[in-house]
Amino acid sequence: MIRVLLAEDHGVVRGALVALLNLTGDITVVAETGRGDRVLAEALSSRPHVAVIDIEMPRLDGIAATERLVSAVPECRVLILTGLAQTGLLRQALEAGATGFLMKDAPTERLAESIRRVADGEQVVDGSLAFAAMRAPASPLTERETDVLVAIGSGATTGEIADKLHLSVATVRNYISSVLTKTGARNRTDAVRIASESGWI
Repeated sequence: MIRVLLAEDHGVVRGALVALLNLTGDITVVAETGRGDRVLAEALSSRPHVAVIDIEMPRLDGIAATERLVSAVPECRVLILTGLAQTGLLRQALEAGATGFLMKDAPTERLAESIRRVADGEQVVDGSLAFAAMRAPASPLTERETDVLVAIGSGATTGEIADKLHLSVATVRNYISSVLTKTGARNRTDAVRIASESGWI
């Protein structure tokens, strides 16, 4: 029997998935939560073989929850479930240690089959998203430009970025200008969005 932890913040969706998975005969949901910051605690107490985690979770997103879980309970494999078809999220999920990545609109049978395959140690990735990821361009940003953009994404001001990265304010402005040009972004927020969706940050 494959023991599953289900982390999904929408109660109705979570309840339906629990009911459907428990009907498979070889999969049982041993724990469930609607919060990302509860994933690790639930896993430690229930010791699942597979954790099915939604990316968009309150308190802690699914990527961060995956990182914590994989680090603390390495024997538990993670299958990310999301409604966001973004290659950047796929890259982030795999880098965080997820073994699988599946779209929410996939049939229930595919979810159950993906859980079985992940439990067996296979890597499972939504086909269309995997193809898109392979075709996605590499980041045009330098390492320093990426550092500046990550800091922007965290809400830091130009002065704070300069202090954090030990640069002058003028140099930071030059990096920001370069980032906007390379990403084709209208402004800083747009640059963060483009880079995040592309998997560059």
